[in-house]
Amino acid sequence: MTRPSWGSYWVSALLALVLAAASAAHAAAETGNTAVRDAPSARALNHEDLEAWLDGYLPYALQRGDVAGAVVVVVKDGEVLLQKGYGYADRATRRPVDPQNTLFRPGSVSKLITWTAVMQLVEAGRVDLDADINAYLDFKIPPFAGRPITLRHLMTHTPGFEDVFKDLVSADPKGPPPLGDYLRQRLPTRIFPPGQIPAYSNYGVALAGYIVQRVSGQSFDDYVEGHIFGPLGMHQASFRQPLPAALLPQMSSGYGRASEAAKPYEMFAIAPAGSSAITGADMARFMIAHLQEGEYDGRRILRSDTAHLMHDTPFTVVSPSLNRMLLGFYTFDRNGHRIIGHDGDTVWFHSVLQLFIDDRVGLFASFNSVGQDGASRAIRRGLTEGFADRYFPGTPLPAHVDPGLAKQDAAALVGNYDGSQWKPTSFLSLLNLFSQARVTADEAGHIFATPALSPNGQPRQYEEIGSFVWREVGGQTRLAAKVVNGRPVMWSIDEDSPYLAYLRTPVWRDTRWLVPLLGLSIVALLLTLVGWPVPARQFRRVRAAGGAAAVVMLAWLTTVAVMAATFSVTSALDPWLLCLHLLSIVVFPLAAALALLNAWATCFGRKGSRSALASIWSGVLAVSCLTLLWVALIFHLMGLSVAF
Repeated sequence: MTRPSWGSYWVSALLALVLAAASAAHAAAETGNTAVRDAPSARALNHEDLEAWLDGYLPYALQRGDVAGAVVVVVKDGEVLLQKGYGYADRATRRPVDPQNTLFRPGSVSKLITWTAVMQLVEAGRVDLDADINAYLDFKIPPFAGRPITLRHLMTHTPGFEDVFKDLVSADPKGPPPLGDYLRQRLPTRIFPPGQIPAYSNYGVALAGYIVQRVSGQSFDDYVEGHIFGPLGMHQASFRQPLPAALLPQMSSGYGRASEAAKPYEMFAIAPAGSSAITGADMARFMIAHLQEGEYDGRRILRSDTAHLMHDTPFTVVSPSLNRMLLGFYTFDRNGHRIIGHDGDTVWFHSVLQLFIDDRVGLFASFNSVGQDGASRAIRRGLTEGFADRYFPGTPLPAHVDPGLAKQDAAALVGNYDGSQWKPTSFLSLLNLFSQARVTADEAGHIFATPALSPNGQPRQYEEIGSFVWREVGGQTRLAAKVVNGRPVMWSIDEDSPYLAYLRTPVWRDTRWLVPLLGLSIVALLLTLVGWPVPARQFRRVRAAGGAAAVVMLAWLTTVAVMAATFSVTSALDPWLLCLHLLSIVVFPLAAALALLNAWATCFGRKGSRSALASIWSGVLAVSCLTLLWVALIFHLMGLSVAF
């Protein structure tokens, strides 16, 4: 799976789209992408130069980032150009990474295998990309806004689902529940009309895998092994959970940091979205098959026209100037070269597959550790960008935009935004207090956007290169907005745009005012609880209720923060969550009611019974309790549901 999607909290992918320099003008006219100058001289992509470059980059990067091991595979013109392991598959036994035999967990790169299986059924006429998927299921998904979900929506991450997290990952040695049972029990809330808003959906991919299972009459594992792994000779690859005993000795351990103990094997309830384990050598066969339009070593897994359909059907929601979803693949285009592929992140493994589709070159890399401060992601990005810039270079042309227009467009975009993956119908929406994206502008019309940070963690500066299209100053990452009636309604950046958009946050939920007010409110209530700044007896009506409200709110904030940090999203938390819900139903309304009554009595009661400080503080307490009630209401802390 790609970064089991904590909304806009964990987001990352890559860069730009154009054709080659010779066809740059045509590409810009057709897609709105930035033209590219004639490329500077490229290094020859051969085994010797590539190995020397990788050997100079990866060992030091892994050591510095506290990452145990990695595998890198590059294919070119239908052959393996290089496959090499770095570091350790198991630190305790000092077992090295062997690209031929060590299995890694590629996470959401697995989705490309699932989508290939779906397209095989499309090719055979057994499923229709644009039919209601209820025709292939044994349970019903109701329409939303009068529109059903189709396989095309699933393949472009636009079914409109709120993603699910509960019991998504476990280390249960018995493996996950049957796929159909999980999907029926965890049907997500629909939050967008299908086809209109990109919102990454692991559930949607698992649903497609279940359709493969239902239509083919085989288990998903059996189908993939018989129709993809077998024909391609991928004998060291599996979606099965637990991993078959014959493959267990070859499996790499997963790590938080290389310096820590190994973690248990991850089990994914939505297996088609990210459960595969595979060697670098077997992934090379899969890449070659797609680079050769569905054929590998005389064996075909897709017809040429079907492969073209997967690789060449861009889907635009935000802007054609950005990277876009294809059918299952998405684009990473850079330096005027067309690049398609997928990132993949489990909790411990971090991977990427990129196909330079017109250059007949493929790159796969996987890292078996998170690393210090998430170092594996930075190493992955440095690897893919460095590879493209070294062997497929190009320079974006300078942009010429009227400075006055640039300032005007920047001012129109300024504000706070919610990532389309945010969890709006459960208590996990509380994460939105700390993850709203923010766009600001300077006097020159440059914009800054968070969480769209540079690799060093600093805000990127963007300059406008076209109407509501910006490019990173000194870089290639683009940011663009969708404009409706002259007003930007959503935006995204190249790294996120295939599957994530940022939608303008309504004023009533804007954290620019809500977070400071919430913090001050909690402090005020806790101070009152301990009897400061005025004698507690003057506020005996609200002391207990207000203090309890502050404590319950802190408990919610702590719970959600710990869940996000540790990915503890299991049913084992249900009793604690239900307790917090019940307390919230009682405490927040009661505290608000008592605080309002106290403020009225203090300010308008008998004249001798009040002081200026008491009157002011009673108002502070009323506002504080109302703030906590407001947060509890809009972030779904009051209720009985423990679904998330």
